Amino acid sequence: MSLLEARGLSRSFGGLQAVAGLDLTVGRGEMLGLIGPNGAGKTTVFNLLAGFLVPDAGEILLDGRSIVGLAPHAICRLGLARTFQIVRPFRRMTVLENVRVGALARHPRASEALARARDVVAKVGLGPRERVPDRKRLELARALATGPALLLLDEVMAGLNPTEIETIIGLVRSIHESGVSILLIEHNMRAVMALSQRIVVLSFGERIAEGAPVDIANHPKVVEAYLGEEYVRAAPA
Repeated sequence: MSLLEARGLSRSFGGLQAVAGLDLTVGRGEMLGLIGPNGAGKTTVFNLLAGFLVPDAGEILLDGRSIVGLAPHAICRLGLARTFQIVRPFRRMTVLENVRVGALARHPRASEALARARDVVAKVGLGPRERVPDRKRLELARALATGPALLLLDEVMAGLNPTEIETIIGLVRSIHESGVSILLIEHNMRAVMALSQRIVVLSFGERIAEGAPVDIANHPKVVEAYLGEEYVRAAPA
């Protein structure tokens, strides 16, 4: 059984079909990449899976249980956490205090939440008493502190320099190796290809391709809709 399974997922905004009849699965222990051009529906998919939007049609199963209609905090407690493209930390709190807020979702006792937050802060390499020095890593830490079985990462490398991207790639690998399944949205194709075991490609809310990174990189529909010939020519042989 897959850890996450979405069947026939659809969502419209007025006359715009953002997601259209999407089938999507994430296996236990899998690292799945979700890519596509801007406006393809990727973040809408995340919002549907995490409970921030209710689908117009379709089903979402987490560990065999339907989560459609559940509030985001309830879905989080069942083991699905996500990051956001726009990071909004609590500015007056230290790193440790910010992460402890995330930990409280699954660890309601203050002492347990604090212990969990300390572990996560150390894992991501942030100083516990600092005040938001690295927003991307802090966002990742807050989601990780909830103790997810499945972590949805929404462009955690956007806006970072090459050195910072390498740090995040290593951190995501480490999280995955610890047993957390990951669904990753990312425009940095080198990172997606390096991290993903399987990739799903969206265009105008529909899946146009699915497969191993090497197959996706040369898929005609993907090259036409998203990657472009320049990427194919520049990609390592």
